[in-house]
Amino acid sequence: MAGGFGIESGGGRVARDYPGKVTAYVLITCIAAAMGGLIFGYDIGISGGVTSMAPFLKRFFPSVYRKEALDRSTNQYCKFDSVKLTMFTSSLYLAALAASFLASRVTRRMGRRWSMLLGGTIFLCGAVINAAAQNIGMLIAGRILLGIGVGFATQSIPLYVSEMAPYKHRGSLNVLFQLSIAVGILCANLVNYFTQKMANGQGWRLSLGGAAVPALFIGISALFLPNTPNSILEKGNPTKAREMLRRVRGVSDCEVEAEFNDIVEASKASEAVKHPWRNLGKRKYRPQLIMSVLIPMFQQLTGINVVMFYAPVLFITIGFGNDASLMSSLITGGVFAAATLISVYGTDKWGRRRLFLWGGGLMLIFQVAVASLIGWKFGVTGQVDSLPGWYAIIVVICICTFAAAFAFSWGPLGWLVPSEIFPLEIRSAAQSIVVSVNMFFTFLIAQIFLTMLCHMKFGLFIFFAFFVALMTAFIYFFLPETKNIPIEEMSRVWEEHWYWKKYVVVDGPPFAEKV
Repeated sequence: MAGGFGIESGGGRVARDYPGKVTAYVLITCIAAAMGGLIFGYDIGISGGVTSMAPFLKRFFPSVYRKEALDRSTNQYCKFDSVKLTMFTSSLYLAALAASFLASRVTRRMGRRWSMLLGGTIFLCGAVINAAAQNIGMLIAGRILLGIGVGFATQSIPLYVSEMAPYKHRGSLNVLFQLSIAVGILCANLVNYFTQKMANGQGWRLSLGGAAVPALFIGISALFLPNTPNSILEKGNPTKAREMLRRVRGVSDCEVEAEFNDIVEASKASEAVKHPWRNLGKRKYRPQLIMSVLIPMFQQLTGINVVMFYAPVLFITIGFGNDASLMSSLITGGVFAAATLISVYGTDKWGRRRLFLWGGGLMLIFQVAVASLIGWKFGVTGQVDSLPGWYAIIVVICICTFAAAFAFSWGPLGWLVPSEIFPLEIRSAAQSIVVSVNMFFTFLIAQIFLTMLCHMKFGLFIFFAFFVALMTAFIYFFLPETKNIPIEEMSRVWEEHWYWKKYVVVDGPPFAEKV
């Protein structure tokens, strides 16, 4: 194999040290691509806000409006229990799940940027339909189009950034995708806070239609973004791919020789694989396949989306007024965005495993605290006369701390780690698995959360806390560290792992002997 500069890895093997730096060009392209996460974040934040607005509920969900606004004797836990209401929120994620499989083919055959462009365009159409909605049918149709856009964006953006970024900065640049999701949530909460005050009762239209802004951003950005070297090579243009690699690495032509040769080898392996979905089942890909299922599953079973897209509903449930609930969710969104910066700084400095474990520990503590606080005041009846101000402050602090812990750990790393561990020959197909699993569990939790809250009461948060404990243990025992590993050399982390090495098929001599 072509040589590079050798450095010692933690397992004693020699790893490649590809020359490269964060140039202005690669920084701009990665930021522009990662900002596509705004569409996902905006939707997460906006849906919970509009479902707490009385004019919206009165028009589309009158039975919920009567329980929430008129019937003060209703059990607090069950005020928003409505299949139609949860379908409004969750239909997007079911559509995103289905779209991710089509997005895999587009991403592989046409390139990552075209998948982003298509996602932004479809999302824009969904935003327009929702803003003009006259009935539930139009609302659901718009949500389905939003979901298709999200499916394309989440399938392509993490792959794009992982392939463009120098491997030593891949973590920090990829976390920008989660940061843009967090910023989208914050912007949505801010929009909701002001639109719900509109005197004409049509503020919800402005909130839903606001999704057109991030959709236009990703669509226009994708028109000017370059394709990644890997994607260009997959299209059969090695000269252009080499030039793009040299440009994004900011080094001379000869200095990208080793990395380019490894990408060429990976591309040849990819071309030889005619059925990437079928190859996912091979024994040598067992570690990546399991991670592509369990990491996004656990990410949603933290209960984070309960907090983020049902935040206003959740705060109303525990006794806050409409204004106070939207302000509390705005604070939560701000903390979420700020805490994501910890991951931008620390992902490549401290490593993925350490952030996973820190975040898991904090989430467990504060999720149990939220359950205890709600159980203490509301019990199992859900009835309470009034709540003291100090109690509300403590609840908001606990929820904000929980959200912050997720924001610097499972939020960004749930997208980063799967996007960087797959070999090129199965990368698009495997990323579709990640997106579809993520969206399936997001859909499932969104659809049944309000019913679960009605029946499980404060015990619902203990339910999620159990999975937080389980997933933290899973990371401790089964996830190898992927910090500072070139994406085309990622197979060695499985070869060195105490458990996964028995599944990995190694062709030829050990890695160190090859170098």
